[in-house]
Amino acid sequence: MQALGLQTVWDWVTGQASDKNDNIDMILAMKIHLLVSDGVFDLGLAALTDTLSLANALAVSLPQPPAPIDLALVGVRRHVRTAQGLTVPVVPAHRAPTPDVVFVPALGDKMPDTLEERLVRPDVADTAAILRQWSATGAHLGAACSGSFLLAESGLLNERRATTSWWLGPMFRQRYPRVKLDESRMLVNADGFTTAGAALAHVDLALSMVRASSPALAALVARYLLVEARGSQAEFIIPDHLAHADPVVERFEDWARRNLADGFSLSEAAKAAGTSERTLARRLHSVLGKTPLSYFQDLRVERAVQLLRTGSGSVDQIAAQVGYADGVTLRALLRRKLGRGVKDFREVESK
Repeated sequence: MQALGLQTVWDWVTGQASDKNDNIDMILAMKIHLLVSDGVFDLGLAALTDTLSLANALAVSLPQPPAPIDLALVGVRRHVRTAQGLTVPVVPAHRAPTPDVVFVPALGDKMPDTLEERLVRPDVADTAAILRQWSATGAHLGAACSGSFLLAESGLLNERRATTSWWLGPMFRQRYPRVKLDESRMLVNADGFTTAGAALAHVDLALSMVRASSPALAALVARYLLVEARGSQAEFIIPDHLAHADPVVERFEDWARRNLADGFSLSEAAKAAGTSERTLARRLHSVLGKTPLSYFQDLRVERAVQLLRTGSGSVDQIAAQVGYADGVTLRALLRRKLGRGVKDFREVESK
């Protein structure tokens, strides 16, 4: 049986699928599988199940409710426990009906060293295999946080855009060089696949599916959950945390922080990092997916935000402290990098 998938659901809702799906009975319920691995992240699993269950509960309040969600917890192993030791009742994947959508919640392994060990376990290969099988039937696949690693293990994300937890970006980029990673994004849709960022981005992932069938329902669910629109993880990224993934990058980061007010010099940066300009650029791109100048600007923005939140200096004074000629340039950079203005950061601290 061919899975309906998100695009088919969207076509049906908007009346664009009359030639393909005249029989509305085909979509009496949308089958969504949560593919749960042993050691699953408790919060991620709960965020997906609760968001989708709430959508079902609230759908009846709409004048034209979308198709209900038929949610199933599925596993490649018969016995599954969460990272906190709770038993998860799962349907064996080989017995589960063909899904329309499959979501892969994160693993409880939050740091690169433990996640690396986790990814070599036999159930990961089985998870990748069942994902390839379901993708071949037309199912839409999604993952959040470290769940994106499980999806990437299948090879299905190769040459596609994706995101993951911001602090796992360096590991992801090195492990899956063919995936077009942008860890600054909260949500990335790419031709039958949706990936989401860290932790509570599981809610964003679930809402993306709800929005595909009913934007009104997604907006209602978001209100009940007190979730605001958030398209980026950039504001939450800690640049020096990422830099520690590579000693050359770490030395560059140390030099950059000491020279924020002086301006950028690639030759001086490479000298401080103990390498050539070309090698520095290559290592930055490999670890962070950025140029040296782009990362330097990230550090400037991070410092400026810190000063805006904790200091009382004017915008022009803060701009000078991070190497910009005037506050206009800093304001434009904050808008471009974070999607927020000076007032937003100062209001946060005053509340």
